[in-house]
Amino acid sequence: MKHLFLLFFFWGCTLSAQNTKTKQDSITVLDAVELKTIAKSKLETDLKKSVTVDEFLASSNNISFIKRGGYAWEPLLNNMSTERSAITIDGMHVFGACTDKMDPITSYVESNNLSSITIKSGQEGGQQGATVAGSIDLKRKKTMFSDQETWKGAYQTGYEFNNQQFFNLGNVSFSNTKLAADGSISYRKAENYSDGNNDEVNHSQFKKFNTSLGFSYKTSALSAVKIDAIFDVAKDVGYSALPMDLWLSRALITSVSYKQLFEDKTIKLWDSKLYYNTVEHYMDDTTRPENLVHMDMPGWTTTYGLLSKVKLQKDNLSSEIQLNAYDNLSIAEMRMYPQDYSETTMFAYSWPWVTTRYVGLSLNNALDISYNSQLNFGGSLGVHYNYSKYVEFNWIFHPGAPQEKTRLLPSLFANYNVQLNDFDFSIGGGYGHRAPSVSEGYGYYIYNSFDRYDYIGNPDLKNEVSYEANASASYKTEKIKIEGNLNYFYIDNYIIGEILSMGSPMNYQSVGVKGYTSLDYATLFNAALNLEYAITNNLHLNGTVTYAKGQDQDQGNLPFIRPLSYLATLHYQYKNLNFQTSINGDLEQVNYSPQYGEDQTPGYTIWNFSTDYTFRIKNKKTVFQVGVENILNTYYSTYADWGNIPRMGRNVFTSLKINL
Repeated sequence: MKHLFLLFFFWGCTLSAQNTKTKQDSITVLDAVELKTIAKSKLETDLKKSVTVDEFLASSNNISFIKRGGYAWEPLLNNMSTERSAITIDGMHVFGACTDKMDPITSYVESNNLSSITIKSGQEGGQQGATVAGSIDLKRKKTMFSDQETWKGAYQTGYEFNNQQFFNLGNVSFSNTKLAADGSISYRKAENYSDGNNDEVNHSQFKKFNTSLGFSYKTSALSAVKIDAIFDVAKDVGYSALPMDLWLSRALITSVSYKQLFEDKTIKLWDSKLYYNTVEHYMDDTTRPENLVHMDMPGWTTTYGLLSKVKLQKDNLSSEIQLNAYDNLSIAEMRMYPQDYSETTMFAYSWPWVTTRYVGLSLNNALDISYNSQLNFGGSLGVHYNYSKYVEFNWIFHPGAPQEKTRLLPSLFANYNVQLNDFDFSIGGGYGHRAPSVSEGYGYYIYNSFDRYDYIGNPDLKNEVSYEANASASYKTEKIKIEGNLNYFYIDNYIIGEILSMGSPMNYQSVGVKGYTSLDYATLFNAALNLEYAITNNLHLNGTVTYAKGQDQDQGNLPFIRPLSYLATLHYQYKNLNFQTSINGDLEQVNYSPQYGEDQTPGYTIWNFSTDYTFRIKNKKTVFQVGVENILNTYYSTYADWGNIPRMGRNVFTSLKINL
């Protein structure tokens, strides 16, 4: 099978120049490329129009979340942590600056500056970089050029009663034949929320401001230049499950890109982008008087990158070749202040100025074998380099560890899809490597409040190597659609923390020290079943059931594997009124892993309801929505709630959106 993958890979590189398509109007062609991205989805759900990015991602079968508070949840793709997935913004790599994962990349964007989110499972996501779980690409809004001068805008506001969250979201765009511009601004402020027992969950408040700008200029009939920028700042963010909070987090994400279309050629598109982003994140525990030792933990990341892709088409074979390169510097400090201020403070680097450089070349091919079958195949080859400026921190536990390390990260994948009458079938596989993350390779005394251990990185860890198989089947008619998906991962050198016999904990709350090490292997299995049924033209039923299982080499359970979960939604439309109700929940978590800090969590069921009404104010489409989450005020905590912090109790929410 490996040789077959290699054959497909190199065959795709032998395309010759030829074109058989008819010329189209150049403005239409250029806009069509933009439209493909915008038209994929809206960042809202039927149940709730005012969702955050996290809430929208949670509607995917492939994604669950670790929650450490009411803000910035960590997305788990295929029940794997963020180290094993590639999360990007318009293909750009952005790295969080928090050693405790309090700032996943999804926290630096807002729903009103994104057009869609592309989720790819397994090695199909390898185009975004070396990965095991797959990729999540957050696609920013792009305004198209138009034949006449056009202004558009939208404003959305709302209030959530449980945590007194008030939000305002605004968008504006302008376009003509030569210039297109868009901008967004948003602000959210929330207080502590209450759980199902009506008890206040301390340190769950947050404030978030986000704004973005984008300008496109058409340099010719078939080319354009685009400049983008996102600025995000969060303040006074509480993390209920952690011993520290966030007093400030800032991110600046910028890029400049050039797009060139071609007529009458095999090469259809060349799109290149230079980008720069910087993130700063300041943790402190000044709001935690119960802490015996005061500590500051700031972190910074800076990233420069290049993306360049070419799209080709020859007869029934289309290909995309992409160059992906970036340079990242990650720094994190910790400073402990003794109770006796006359004594010396203690200082260490938890990320000791670690530079990561990556260059990868990927090729994705789609071959139409017949009118009802297609083969997708490709792969990538990446070179990954690390350099630790202060390697002496690693030498304490790993004497003689190299100051720099270079790794090769190959990947291959193939998927075959066929349609037979009302049935669709797909089967595929993948093979790929990933390098240890900065924390896994170079982390120094990173406290994990979940299992209460300090973690130490190991620069000599081997690459994780993933072997993946996946399959899906669906049946679709005018009234019903049933779809099943499953995937299986066998991962060599699975990286995880194990107790060290040497060293003593630095944090007074720690019970010991763990070092990142590699298991011989681990396995993960994910399955999902979806049902869509049109009971009548105006009444629709949707249902989803997911199941996952993760085990190590000794058949022990891996942490943060979701138990059997379910979701059922009923949607009814009457003229301009929509009614939605849903139930969702997890079964009892019985396959937990005490050795990694997990305990048994009971099952739960949550009932939600909302209604929205669409009307016009001076010919401007307006939507008002009101709803209730957790109607029965159920007290519950899920398998992935850090430290078993309870989820929000009953929450009444409202929103009003006006398209200007």
